[in-house]
Amino acid sequence: MNIKKLTLLFGLFMTSLIQSQNVFASDNVSAAINDGFANATGWFVSFIFAPIPGTTFPWIVTWLVIGAVVFTLYFKFIQFRAIKHAVDLVKGDYSDPNNAGEVSHFQALTTALSGTVGLGNIAGVAVAIGIGGPGATFWMILAGLFGMASKFTECTLGVKYRNENVDGTVSGGPMYYISKGFAEKGLPGAGGKIMAVLFAVFCVLSSFGAGNMFQVNQAHAQISNIVGSYPGWITGVIFAVIIFVVIVGGIKSIARVSEKVVPFMAILYVAAALVIIGVNADKIGWAFSQIFQGAFTGLGVSGGIVGALIQGFKRSAFSNEAGVGSAAIAHSAVMTNEPITEGLVSLLEPFIDTVIICTMTALVIIISGQLMIDADTGLYIIENGHILTADGSSGVALTSAAFGQTITWFPYLLAVAVVLFAFSTMLSWSYYGLKAWTYLFGEGKKTEMSYKILYCLLVVVGGAASLGAVIDFSDAAMFAMAIINITALYILMPIVKKELNNYMSRLQLGKIKKFVKEGDSSPLPAKEQLS
Repeated sequence: MNIKKLTLLFGLFMTSLIQSQNVFASDNVSAAINDGFANATGWFVSFIFAPIPGTTFPWIVTWLVIGAVVFTLYFKFIQFRAIKHAVDLVKGDYSDPNNAGEVSHFQALTTALSGTVGLGNIAGVAVAIGIGGPGATFWMILAGLFGMASKFTECTLGVKYRNENVDGTVSGGPMYYISKGFAEKGLPGAGGKIMAVLFAVFCVLSSFGAGNMFQVNQAHAQISNIVGSYPGWITGVIFAVIIFVVIVGGIKSIARVSEKVVPFMAILYVAAALVIIGVNADKIGWAFSQIFQGAFTGLGVSGGIVGALIQGFKRSAFSNEAGVGSAAIAHSAVMTNEPITEGLVSLLEPFIDTVIICTMTALVIIISGQLMIDADTGLYIIENGHILTADGSSGVALTSAAFGQTITWFPYLLAVAVVLFAFSTMLSWSYYGLKAWTYLFGEGKKTEMSYKILYCLLVVVGGAASLGAVIDFSDAAMFAMAIINITALYILMPIVKKELNNYMSRLQLGKIKKFVKEGDSSPLPAKEQLS
């Protein structure tokens, strides 16, 4: 696309943005859309998040956790056996730039991470602890460790069954490995095609809501808390313009931004948390005792042990999206001829997202003293099923208060992290939705541009209006992706096991060598013991 056409397109895009904000900023329009969606889709949302009869445990979380445990056992705890090799792959030790694909292992990892590391790590953890107590942290970590195997399985398949287009771009993800993998196994073609189409439809819907409107809406709320109230459409337009400039360049452009933003925001957030933990070093032992006691005794929290387990598993599932299938779309773009390598790289995702970042949030909240404890009993004070907090806050406000307890200006730093998290999540989900869109409507520049413009218009909508029912439906659509994806993973996991055994055998024998850049001396063959 030449500069003249791009300038004209950008001008039309900006005009549409300005006009759209006036429509969606109207409370009447927002309420009408919200009510219409609630009436039409309420049954679907209720079904997806319904609890198992006789419990308060959502069946969709059970579905994700059971899948993660099955894959962990089937692949003999691959997330622990191969983690060193996974790190070597991310470092680029085995990366050949001549391989098919568009991005490096590191870029694929950061792009996928930018889709999961977000508001859930900040607000969601606070909600989980506020209901389930510190013990929820233990179950969250455990579920995150199991989820690493789910990521490994889906991302290996994403690379194996991706389409490599004539222009050098690639398209991959569950919609491709379901249709092509089922056909390879001789299963009825219509069944695989229907599942693939349903997955793609749910993915597009998720990209518009959970991956777009919700993110900009929450970013606007956080900015408003710092600078004061102002029209949400302004945030929407600013985000939309920046996002359009990035995503118009495709996955390579998204990856170039993600590989800088994701490490920066993760290091910024974790460093801030470590400072607070360091200042309160004398409370670290007590905090971990609260986590372990809460996990196995409940510490008097509403729901006891079961309450802590439910909240921990829910937060892990909602945070790292292991088993949902979204990350497989980003990982499919990697430059490699070995599908297993990207599966191994991807298992680091839940570890970084849940085990590290979510745990940092949890420790800061516990150590900060924001959770009220009865001086006589030593138990947390419960009111209406929630732990009372020092200032009555919950969600992102609780996390902000916990950060501000030690250093008063840290909430400003948290606001920057929230905005970066929201921005990076929107970038990744724009790509997920795009690949699902082109699967449904065909590859091509016009098809891609139609999605990108629509996506950015909805950014303005998200900033201007709080469409709760629309976003609820989008969340449900995202977890509906997991129903289809995990079903497919059960069917296709023997293929992954065959790929894994073949790759590990060659690695052990030294047939897979570290890549040698021109001018470097030849390294010794890799013989890493992974069992």
